[in-house]
Amino acid sequence: METKHFYFYVLLCNDGSFYGGFTTDVVRRFATHQAGKGAKYTKAHRPVSLLFSAEYPNRHTALQAEYSFKHQSRAQKEAFLQNQGVSPQQWHA
Repeated sequence: METKHFYFYVLLCNDGSFYGGFTTDVVRRFATHQAGKGAKYTKAHRPVSLLFSAEYPNRHTALQAEYSFKHQSRAQKEAFLQNQGVSPQQWHA
């Protein structure tokens, strides 16, 4: 039986904004966003780049991570990314 994987990821949009999402396949979901067929938000803010992704033990915790990220201020999102080892230079293109 195949084990299901659950991920929370963060994209950097072309206007410098962050987009947090949930998926079971980061590569496939990123390609969907790049093709303009992902979320309505990223469709209008392309191109996007993948800043961060992390695997979670179950769907619930991955969705909690997404919800938490989406409800933070910009400063809190930046602090989260820095704590995850994402350099500020990566989100200031």
